[in-house]
Amino acid sequence: MKLIIGNKNYSSWSLRGWLATKQSGLHFDEIIVPMKGEEWERAKHDEMQPSSGKVPILWDGDAVIWDSLAIMEYLADKVGRERFWPKDEVARGMARAMVAEMHSSYSSLRSEMPMNIRRRIQPGDVTAQTRHDIVRILGLWAEARARHGKGGPFLFGTFGAADIVYAPVVSRFITYAVPVPGFAQGYMQAVWEHDWMQSWIEAAENEQWVIEQYETAM
Repeated sequence: MKLIIGNKNYSSWSLRGWLATKQSGLHFDEIIVPMKGEEWERAKHDEMQPSSGKVPILWDGDAVIWDSLAIMEYLADKVGRERFWPKDEVARGMARAMVAEMHSSYSSLRSEMPMNIRRRIQPGDVTAQTRHDIVRILGLWAEARARHGKGGPFLFGTFGAADIVYAPVVSRFITYAVPVPGFAQGYMQAVWEHDWMQSWIEAAENEQWVIEQYETAM
């Protein structure tokens, strides 16, 4: 398998696809295509053509899967769904709903606080919609941890699909110094210190590529 991703410092969807592929336990080759450059334009018409020029995109022999959620579901079918989703039916239902909501919502948070792992920004004013997004996410985290998180430090105890899709939110909250309650601080620390996240963060910090529009946000 080969997974094509964008810049590790900026590409939140690439992070989700990469964590999902790591979670599968399957071997894969990682190919980074710097966003906005000449190589990106070439790849949009080559390896990334099936996804209409978007990342992440997973090639597995003749199979090609794009979109981070589709990649996660494809891999879950290959290795067993219990590797990604809680065994308990009630917990699994909530995890699926949280993943779907993250996948389709929070456009204000995404645009106002783009992922930028290298930056640290002093707390500032945010729009009412972004504040609503933050409160909603913290509420979901609190409910998941209270109802289903007793088996470990992650949303549903052990690291899984929900943590994969909310990992870029953890990064955003850290970058933009979003005030969070104690339980969320503990959860964010567990995600941030996960071995795979530390590997991604180190690579992001060592990247030389800079995209100005993401450096001037907030």
